[in-house]
Amino acid sequence: MAEPIILASGSAIRATLLRNAGVDFTTQVARVDEDAMKLALQAESASPRDIADALAEMKALRVGSKAPEALVIGCDQILARDKDILSKPASEQEAIAQLTSLRGRPHQLLSAAVIYGEGKPLWRHVGVVRLHMRDASDGYLADYVARNWDDIRHCVGGYQLEGEGARLFHRVEGDYFNVLGLPLLELLSYLTLRGTLPG
Repeated sequence: MAEPIILASGSAIRATLLRNAGVDFTTQVARVDEDAMKLALQAESASPRDIADALAEMKALRVGSKAPEALVIGCDQILARDKDILSKPASEQEAIAQLTSLRGRPHQLLSAAVIYGEGKPLWRHVGVVRLHMRDASDGYLADYVARNWDDIRHCVGGYQLEGEGARLFHRVEGDYFNVLGLPLLELLSYLTLRGTLPG
C-alpha cells in the first residue's frame, strides 16, 4: 500500500495543482515562524535559494515528525530581486512600493519543495523562474493594486501572474507551475519513480 501524502501548506493553489494531477492527499498546515527564520538565515548570509529550501524543509519536518507513516510535502516560495527578498505586502501602499521596485528589471521566483518521510528529507527541488516586468506607469500600478488587492494581498511581490498581473510582464522564463508555487512536474516524477503514484 502506498504511503499517505500530506501537503504541509494552506495554499489553495498548491492543493488544486496536486488534486488536478490526480494525487490523493490530505492537508495539514505547518506552524512555522517564517519571518523569524528568514531573518535568521539572512543574518547568516544565506542565499534566497537556500532560504526557500530551508523553509520548505522546516514545514515538511514540522508536520512529518508527527506523521511518520506519511510522505509530507513542504513548500515555500521566495521572490528575490538581486540579493533582496520581498515578502507578502502588508498594505496596498507596500504592494505599490514592491511593484515600483520591480518594474523595468528582472527578478526571480524560487519555488522550493521538500518531501519528508522515514524520519528524514527524502527529496528536494528548487524551481527557478526569471520574470521581466515592463516599465508600467505609476498610475497603472496604483490602479492595478486597488482593483486586485483582495487577490494579491497574500502574494509575494504584490502580483498574481495568473490574473491581471500578466499585464505587468513582457517576458517570463521558466516553468509556470513554479510561478504558482510548486515544482509540480519534478514532484510527480519523484512520486512516480518511488512507486507512490502509479506509473
